[in-house]
Amino acid sequence: MDSEMLEKAWEDVCSQVKSYNNIDPTQINAFFSRLHPQAMSEGFLMLTADNDFIKTWIEKHYVEVIKQALGDLYHIPYMVVIEVDVTTAQANAHPAPVQSSPVQPQTQMPAAAAQPVSATPAAQSNPYSPSQPYASPSYAAGGAASVGLGGPSSSPAGAEEYAAHGISSDVDEMGKPTSSLTFENFVIGDSNRMAYSMAVAVAEMPGKAHLNPLFIYGKSGLGKTHLLRAIQNYIIETMPHLSTIYVDSAELLSDYMEASAAHDKEKSSYKNFKTRYEDADVLLIDDVQYLQGKKQTLDIVFQIFNKLTSQGKQVVLSADRAPKNIDIDERYKSRFNSGGTFDIQPPEIETKLGIVKSFVEEYRINEGIRELSIPEDIQLYIAESSSSNIRELKSAVTKVIYQMTFFNQPDISLADVRDLLENHFSGGPSKRLTVSDIQKEVENFYKISHAELIGKKRTRNIIYARQIGIYLCRQLLDLPFNDIGKQFNRDHSTVMYSVTNVEEKMKESRELREELEALKQLIREI
Repeated sequence: MDSEMLEKAWEDVCSQVKSYNNIDPTQINAFFSRLHPQAMSEGFLMLTADNDFIKTWIEKHYVEVIKQALGDLYHIPYMVVIEVDVTTAQANAHPAPVQSSPVQPQTQMPAAAAQPVSATPAAQSNPYSPSQPYASPSYAAGGAASVGLGGPSSSPAGAEEYAAHGISSDVDEMGKPTSSLTFENFVIGDSNRMAYSMAVAVAEMPGKAHLNPLFIYGKSGLGKTHLLRAIQNYIIETMPHLSTIYVDSAELLSDYMEASAAHDKEKSSYKNFKTRYEDADVLLIDDVQYLQGKKQTLDIVFQIFNKLTSQGKQVVLSADRAPKNIDIDERYKSRFNSGGTFDIQPPEIETKLGIVKSFVEEYRINEGIRELSIPEDIQLYIAESSSSNIRELKSAVTKVIYQMTFFNQPDISLADVRDLLENHFSGGPSKRLTVSDIQKEVENFYKISHAELIGKKRTRNIIYARQIGIYLCRQLLDLPFNDIGKQFNRDHSTVMYSVTNVEEKMKESRELREELEALKQLIREI
């Protein structure tokens, strides 16, 4: 079979696999992109993988479904053999430098970082049996928002091993064991593909200069914590000799305050605090924006950061905004932005729908309710109505599941669900933003007074903030130009000019687009 026919046959197999009900196509796209067909004859297919880990993972979890697809297409049983292509693996071990600026979602992700990996060490400890071709994914920072809906409970290491790596075997704020937050169960879409890919690259080869530090940012609930925990879990499983520490910035701040309570930096408690983090081979700090205004803690973090990165040890940071939009000293912003900086955008409808389906499947498996099924129109309604926060989406699914199961309403209708979730979605029609809400957030963000925002001053920073405020009022409230003008003491033509000016600048400036996203997030959280 020539190469063109071979590639076509493999495409057909991939399409067939993605057609099965228990398969998520986005997961197959990511996994199978690391497989390459080498030979095919009657009853035989040989594939190569980029590295041994991918080979092993595919053999454990996907070979049977590949055989099923081949049987369905060609009506004879097939043997599937997977080998490692050493030349590809070597090429992937030396990836090209990565742009440190965020990459647009439509940009093709590097092949070296495209594959998902799992931190589930052994088939018998995986709550999704290896005979299952598809392990139900999770998105964002964990499972359901309601008590009683547990995620997978297996752990890639015992409690002692977790303690040795700086983790507790607890659960996240969503009630999901943090040890179950892996690359395998992260739902991939255009909105998060690049951040996911770079997280995988760091997990496979921690300490590479072009991704050190790795800085991931995006709104609350989009999956930043999941990716940091996935890096941690993957390294613990595959490189147990490395010391890996995950810490939330609030916990870090608390640790520092306790260690330096007596203001005596010779105290053993202070030394122990600093030594713990400086001895890490991989340090992951979540939600660094909360260190704003905490100068002493930031100074210590900066010292630890510089020491680790200078020694080739990996640092990973996350925040709800880009480094330049965090209110910290310029030297911190510069260092935080010196490696790879990537954003997670709000998920598109297709990704949210995939998350709904995945979450329902996860519940079915964990609770053993195989007959549970939510109608397609209800799934679509939840996906379309939910905000960008995936926790909100999952808690909506949980409400519907509980209504169907615990309240004995298995035939729930779309009208019933609309009533049930009437006041659930934060971005829904019940939320009433006002011009004054937007003005207040703009004033806080740009550190100007309300009098300056609506007054006659024409200094550059005030004009800039004023135009941003006017633009956001137009976009978020859809008010007539004249009505907006009254709130800013400006006429109709000035408001029109401000909106047009911001729109034009957005076309050329990614920084401005990120700034506006950060502001929108603050406004939505009012």
